[in-house]
Amino acid sequence: MNASDRTPADLLRSALAADPARPLVTFYDDATGERVELSVATFANWVAKTANLLQGEMSAEPGERLALLVPAHWQSAVWLLACSSVGVVADVGGDPAAADHVVAGPGRFEDGLACQGERMALSLAPMGRRFTTPPAGWADYAVEVPSQGDRFAPYAPVDPDGEALTVAGVALTGAELVDRARADARRLGLDAGARLLSGLDYDTWDGLSAGLFAPLAAGASVVLCRNLGELSDDGLAKRVESERVSLTVR
Repeated sequence: MNASDRTPADLLRSALAADPARPLVTFYDDATGERVELSVATFANWVAKTANLLQGEMSAEPGERLALLVPAHWQSAVWLLACSSVGVVADVGGDPAAADHVVAGPGRFEDGLACQGERMALSLAPMGRRFTTPPAGWADYAVEVPSQGDRFAPYAPVDPDGEALTVAGVALTGAELVDRARADARRLGLDAGARLLSGLDYDTWDGLSAGLFAPLAAGASVVLCRNLGELSDDGLAKRVESERVSLTVR
């Protein structure tokens, strides 16, 4: 990645310029059997569409807070980078009553109604399926995002020294996040082309770093596993082999 990258969105742009076809996020849900693989280009397209949704339809502005009430999932990763693209603070697991907007998955919709701003619901169903009936008071992400533009330009430049992420009580600017991600990548021994398998949730910095930011900063990729406890030791060994995993974090 480029030394000049100072926000997560910068890291993604550099990854796209370097090798758009390589895998970036491979997602498994071992409770449903779902597997989704997103190349850098496909992931960046989802981020652009979601950032357009956030900036346009949800009227989110730089510095506003979005409570992200979702587990480790490929769509959660998309929202994290979309927030960075717009300049919105991603408050992971944050208080929806104190947020300007909220994105939530199953089990968190009632909590999310405390937010007075825009509310976006993720079904987290295989293949990103829409709800049969969206929860009351929520818009369905799977309905709203497909029509959004494939390219994104923020209305205002994103300040790398502005707050970008809050998780488990830790607030980070975009520049601090990138520095931490690079340091974690070095500590983990991640090189360009490496494959990190993470079974950690997104409710801590360690989970976010292993499950997205450190691989992105290193030019590596992540095999993100939800409900990894459902997988046997033999099944995990087979996955490590089939996915050419370099490092496992659980």
